[in-house]
Amino acid sequence: MRPTGAVTLEFPSDRDSPPRTSDDFEQVPYPPSHWSASHQQEELPLFSMNEEKARRRVPKPTGAPFADQDRDFYDDEGKDVYNKPLVPRTTRGPPASDRRSQKEFLLQNVEHIAPVVYTLLSCWTRFHKIGHSNTVVWDEAHFGKFGSHYLKREFYFDVHPPLGKMLVGLVGLLAGYDGHPYVAMRVMLATFGVGMVPLGWYTAVELGMSQWACHLVALMVLLDVGWLTISRFILLDAMLLFFTFLTVFCMSKFHNQQYQPFSFDWWTWLVMTGVSIGLVTSVKMVGLFVTALVGLYTIEDLWEKFGDLKMPVRDQIKHWGARVVCLIIIPILVFMASFKIHFMILNQTGPGDAQMSSLFQANLEGNDFSKNPLEVAIGSKVTLKNVGYGGGLLHSHIQTYPVGSGQQQVTCYHYKDENNEWNLIPRWDEPAYDPEAPIRFLQHNDVIRLSHGPTTRNLHSHTIPAPVSKLNHEVSCYGNGTIGDIHDHWVVEVVDDIKRGGREHVERIHSLTTRLRFRHQVLGCYLRAANAILPQWGFKQIEVSCMTENNPKDAHTHWNVESHWNERLPAGDTKYYKSPFLRDFWHLNVAMMTSNNALVPDPDKEDILASKPFDWPFLHLGLRMCGWGDTQTKYYLLGNPVIWWGGAVSLIVSLVALGVYLLRSQRKYVDMDANEWDHFLYVGKVAFFGWALHYVPFLIMGRVTYVHHYLPTLYFAVIMLAHLLDHFIFSSRRLVLRTKAIAFGICAGSILFCFWWFKGVSFGIDGPIAEHKGLLWRKSWNIYTQ
Repeated sequence: MRPTGAVTLEFPSDRDSPPRTSDDFEQVPYPPSHWSASHQQEELPLFSMNEEKARRRVPKPTGAPFADQDRDFYDDEGKDVYNKPLVPRTTRGPPASDRRSQKEFLLQNVEHIAPVVYTLLSCWTRFHKIGHSNTVVWDEAHFGKFGSHYLKREFYFDVHPPLGKMLVGLVGLLAGYDGHPYVAMRVMLATFGVGMVPLGWYTAVELGMSQWACHLVALMVLLDVGWLTISRFILLDAMLLFFTFLTVFCMSKFHNQQYQPFSFDWWTWLVMTGVSIGLVTSVKMVGLFVTALVGLYTIEDLWEKFGDLKMPVRDQIKHWGARVVCLIIIPILVFMASFKIHFMILNQTGPGDAQMSSLFQANLEGNDFSKNPLEVAIGSKVTLKNVGYGGGLLHSHIQTYPVGSGQQQVTCYHYKDENNEWNLIPRWDEPAYDPEAPIRFLQHNDVIRLSHGPTTRNLHSHTIPAPVSKLNHEVSCYGNGTIGDIHDHWVVEVVDDIKRGGREHVERIHSLTTRLRFRHQVLGCYLRAANAILPQWGFKQIEVSCMTENNPKDAHTHWNVESHWNERLPAGDTKYYKSPFLRDFWHLNVAMMTSNNALVPDPDKEDILASKPFDWPFLHLGLRMCGWGDTQTKYYLLGNPVIWWGGAVSLIVSLVALGVYLLRSQRKYVDMDANEWDHFLYVGKVAFFGWALHYVPFLIMGRVTYVHHYLPTLYFAVIMLAHLLDHFIFSSRRLVLRTKAIAFGICAGSILFCFWWFKGVSFGIDGPIAEHKGLLWRKSWNIYTQ
C-alpha cells in the first residue's frame, strides 16, 4: 500500500546499532513516488566515494521499514556527501556524547584525507630542486621582464592579456625582485601547480566518479612530468592550467546544484563559474576554449529547461537572466578589470607605447607629447600613426623592395625610432618651404609632400601592385629634395576630430586628435596599412599600400599626427589629451590578436622547438627548454607517456563505446538504466568536448605552435581516461573487488613508474646527456641529438 501521509524513521539505539561508516551517510534513500512534482523535477546528484559507481547508487536498508502514517522522512535536500548532516534532523533519545561527535566528525571528513595527502605530495614534486638551475629557462626572461615593467610601472606590449603577468609582477614585488631572487618567484608561481592536484580530485568527485577513479585523476595530475615541468618556472602556463581546472570544477559543482535552483549554493557556484571564466581568459586567450565548453553546457541545460513544460515561464526567464549575468557579464567585467588595473599600474612611458593610440600615450608620464604644438603647419616634422586597431607608425628604411619597383620600402612599425619621422613640405609646383615666411597651417584638401627625415626621399605611389595586397598600389620612397614628380603629391582629407567633432568643425588640423586620410593626387587611391605582414625581407613589418577603393569608414586609411616638432609654434594644451578606457581596451585587444596571428612559422628557418598539433596526443616530440650543453642543467618538456597515450586512446575508445551502446539500444538491449546512461553521457561530453574545443582550433591556426599548447587539452583526456576505467572496471557488476584492486594497482603503478623514470626531465638533467640512458622511448624525441 502506498503511504499517503507524513512518515517518520525509527532509529536503533546507540547501544544496539553497529558503528556507522561514511558510506552509510552517503547512501540516502530516494523519496517515494508520492512526493510532490517539485521534488521530482531534478534527481539527486550522484556522488559515491567507494567502489560502487555513483551512477548505480541504490538505497540501502536503514533498519526499520517505513511506517504508514507516524514517521517522517529525513530530507537531505539533495546535498552532496560533503554537505550532508551526519544525524537526522529529528532524533530520539539522549544527545550524543562529545566522543561520538568527534568520531562522526572524522567519519564525515575522511574523504578529505586523500586530497590533502596528494596536495602535500604535489608540494614536494613542484618545489623539489626548483632552484637547481641558476639560468633562465624557456621564456622566464620574457615574463621576468614583464614583471620588472610592472615594478617600474613602464608600459609594455605583449600578445597575452595582463592578469598572469600582473601576478608575476606581484610575486616579484613580494619576493623583492631585483633580477636575483628568481627561486622565490618560481616557488610562488609553482603554487598554482600545487593547486591543480586538489582541483583534479574534487572535480572527479563532482563528476560522480568512484573512489578508484578519483585517485587515478589525482595521481595523473600529480605525476605527469609535462604539467610538473611547466609549473616549476616563471611562466604563465601554471596559472592558465590552474584557472582552467578551476573553471571545470566550478561548472561541475554548479551542475550538482541544479536540483535546488536559485538557492544560495546555486548562485554561489554559478557566479564562481563566471569569475573563473574571467580569470582564465585574463591569463591567456586560450581560456576562451574552456569558456566555449561552459557555453555548450549552458546551451544544453537551457534547452532541456525549455522543454520542461512544468516549469513556469517566469522561471525560464530567470534561468536565462541568471546565465547572461553570471556567465557573460561577470566574465567580461573580470576581463576588463584586469586591463583597467593594467593601465592604472603602467602609467609611465615604456617600450610598448607605439602599440597604443596617440591619445593613450599622451596620458603616460615621461612622454613629451605635452610639448607638441597643437596646430600642424607646413614645415613641421611629424610622425603619423595609423588609427586602425593594431596600427603602427608610418616608417621607411634604406632597404628596397626585392620585387615590384625596387624602390625604398615603406612600412608600418610599432616601435619608435627616427625612421618614423616625416617632414611636411609644399608640392613641387609651389615655392620651397621658407622658415621666414608666414606660417601656413595645414587644412582640409591641402596638397603636400611627405619627405622621409633620415633619407630625404618622398612618399610615392604608382600603378605597380603592392607586394602582399596585390589589388592595391605599391607605396615607396623615391627621389630626394630636388628629384621627384607629381606621384609624390598627397591630398590631406580631414575625417573628424575626437574633441571638436565632424569635419565641418575642423578649421585647422591638430596633432593627436584630428583624424586624416591621404589621397594620392594622381591615382586617387588612399594610403592604407591594414595589418598585412611583409615577408622576412620586409622584417615582418606591416605593409603600407595605396587602396584604390574609397571607403571613408575604413579606419586603416585613417591617420593622425602623433609626435610633432615645430620651433615656430607654441606647445599644445594638455587638456586635449584624454583617451577613454573602452577605446584603449578595445585597441589593445585588437593589437594583441593581430600580433599573435603574426607569429607564423618562418618557412626559411627550421625551428627545432616547434611542433604540430598532430604531434601532441601521442608524444611525437618534446621541447628543449634550455641549452643542451654538457655543463648545463637540462629540462625537456615531455609528458608522462602512460597518461598521454592512455588519454589519447581513451578518446577513441569513448567514441567506439558510444557507438556500440547506441547500436545495442536500437536492438532493444538494456545495458544500463536511465540514470547510469545520463551520467555516462554527461561525463563523456565534458571530457570529449572539452578536449576537442582545446585541440581542434590549433589545427586551423596559422601561428607557430609548441607542445606546451597541449597541456590544457590534456586535462580532458585525463578525465576521459579515468571515466572509462571507472565505467568498465571500477564500477563493473561483473568484476570482484580483488580484480578492481589489481586493475587500479596496474594503472597507478604504471603512472608512478613512468614518473620516476622521466623525473629528471622535470628536476633537471646534469652532465652529458648521453650518460642518461633509457630516455628515448620514441625515435622522434630529440633528447640525445645535439
